[in-house]
Amino acid sequence: MAGRRARYDRRRFGHARVARSGGDDGGGVVKWGLIRRKLAKVDRALDKAIESAEIPGAVVLARMPREGEVVEHLSVRGLAVVRPERIPMTRETIFDLASLTKPIATTSALLWLVHEGAVDLDAPVAKYLPAFAERGKEGVTIRHLLSHSSGLKPWRAFHELLLERERKTGERWLATPAAREFVIDRIVRSALVHAPGEAAVYGDLDFIALGAVVEAVTQRRLDDYCRERVFEPLGMRETFFAPIGEGSELADPLRRRIAATENCPWRERIVWGEVHDPNAWSMGGIAGHAGLFSTADDVMRFAQTVLDVWHGRSDALPRAALQAFSERQQLPKGSDWALGWDTPTPGQSSSGQYFSARSIGHLGFTGTSLWIDLEREAVVVMLTNRVHQIAKKSRFELRPIVHDLVMEGFLAEAPPREPKAGEDEWQAARSEPEASEDH
Repeated sequence: MAGRRARYDRRRFGHARVARSGGDDGGGVVKWGLIRRKLAKVDRALDKAIESAEIPGAVVLARMPREGEVVEHLSVRGLAVVRPERIPMTRETIFDLASLTKPIATTSALLWLVHEGAVDLDAPVAKYLPAFAERGKEGVTIRHLLSHSSGLKPWRAFHELLLERERKTGERWLATPAAREFVIDRIVRSALVHAPGEAAVYGDLDFIALGAVVEAVTQRRLDDYCRERVFEPLGMRETFFAPIGEGSELADPLRRRIAATENCPWRERIVWGEVHDPNAWSMGGIAGHAGLFSTADDVMRFAQTVLDVWHGRSDALPRAALQAFSERQQLPKGSDWALGWDTPTPGQSSSGQYFSARSIGHLGFTGTSLWIDLEREAVVVMLTNRVHQIAKKSRFELRPIVHDLVMEGFLAEAPPREPKAGEDEWQAARSEPEASEDH
């Protein structure tokens, strides 16, 4: 059953071809033409963002079933690398997913462990990491970590602590096994900043701890377990962690497919082919909060699997666990966080205004995002390399704009038009609508 998928005809827009079946009635032809024209606005929005230096480039891949078919849109714009050389963006470009690591890798690993009974959502974290019980954390559960309501501090600059150790000792600490142990130990033994369940504060430390839980339970490194249980079974052949350390550098042909990120002052180079996140890099490139690399197509494969499992078309992931993880936890009441996933906040979501309340998604600091509408079965994968150049805007405002444009295209309806003199109904339907769709 894992390989079974719903069968649809596909209509691809953007950079992919438009397939039309001969069975369309006249209104259908107008509708698909209108959808194509509306989706063209996505390219224009991305081009404008590139011109204004908000992003160097982007790949947007979106999909939604409609009337027995799948409407699919692809935009590929700009550059994957600006410096030290100019490399165009392609559909095959590999991105540093940043915090998309949290739902795609760590949360998916925990889906299996919860399903198999190896991890209990409501068990204390200290059951799996005994030292976690120190300093008043004995009441923190796995559920608290997954919903960002644990009370842990959201972020700490562990890379700075490790840099200081290197300066003092003259020994290498960064990106070593000892550094991984150091970071995890500091989190496990840290104090809380608020009581568990009292507030939902998004942060990385929850998921660094969850990555350590996965490793403690499975006795496997996080990347190995995720590859075996998630990536390979789902056909995600270009999704991987990139370890940092002697002999682990990526081969140049693969590195040149990766979108570059920032010019890092403390690493004294443009980050290209290695994880951008400083704490993940300091831990050797493999962590529960960041470090995953992938393509738009692989992220779409993951999202489509989530939909297929949710709707009972596949067992590639455990369905009951997935449905439980997709529910808002109300920790505390009013929080939008599910387990490992965000849900749309009305009026201020990065998903825009059209994703239903039955949607899950996540963002990544490097300029990545994934939103899945479980009700409409719509998916938008948006991957950019925004940190590769200094943006003029401190806030990344492009995401809701792109999501709205995609959904307006997917949901477009063409008004009927009366035939002109000398036209029959079929000819009228095949022509473009007279009214502008820009308003």
